[in-house]
Amino acid sequence: MINYIKSNVKELLSNRVERRVREKYIDIHCHCLPCMDDGPTNISEAVILCQALAADGIYTAVATPHQLGRYEGRNKSKDVREVVQNLNETLRSRGVSIEIVPGGEVRVDERICRLLETDEILTLADGGKYILLELPHQVFIDIEPLLQELVSIGIQPVISHVERIAALLKQPKVLRRWIEHSANLQITASSLLGIFGREAEKAAWDFLTSGWVSYVATDSHDIYSRRPQMRAAYNRIKMRLGENIANQVCFENPLRVINGQEIISISNRVKQEMEL
Repeated sequence: MINYIKSNVKELLSNRVERRVREKYIDIHCHCLPCMDDGPTNISEAVILCQALAADGIYTAVATPHQLGRYEGRNKSKDVREVVQNLNETLRSRGVSIEIVPGGEVRVDERICRLLETDEILTLADGGKYILLELPHQVFIDIEPLLQELVSIGIQPVISHVERIAALLKQPKVLRRWIEHSANLQITASSLLGIFGREAEKAAWDFLTSGWVSYVATDSHDIYSRRPQMRAAYNRIKMRLGENIANQVCFENPLRVINGQEIISISNRVKQEMEL
């Protein structure tokens, strides 16, 4: 009986450890740097948001302050790197278990390739392989020439929160063409939960079940209206599409971005899950 109990306890602890490992996520899109954009207004708010990210199961997050667009001339690469370094030092001193790495959410602009060469804007995780692109919400712009130019210099474009871009939702054929030109799609964790409204929720699930989505990210700005929701989104995806898909979009592909590796398409996995 004692051996039986020990065996069960050991199995239970093993399962808990395995579950904790699975519940670790990587966030490739969040606004956690102080005094840079519409995220935290000071270091205290930045620390609180990072605590919330860590509590949500995220152990690495790419800080993506807005670059270009209405932030033209601000948030230069060297400044972002410096603020990230300072924030990490503060987080370590306060025992917050999360690592922040540099990046940017770059408003689409015909100068992007040149600005990358002069190190004025950032790639995700500062790795030189993936760039997070932000589109205008209400006006449609066909960015196919920019996508082709980025791919030609070895940069993989990632289009941020596609499910929340009203103008783009009316152009599914164009979006499919962008994907064929190596664009990756990122959707927001909160959209999958209905927090950004029914249209964004439906679009997020449609894109995900079509196999078009490569990443789920928080796009968190604070702990109130724009708080991290990765764990809840992961559990919802796991329930509807299976654990493999949830792992791939919340951990595996984001990890490949951090490491500068090629991502894995989820289209085949989605088809397999839907057939079960």
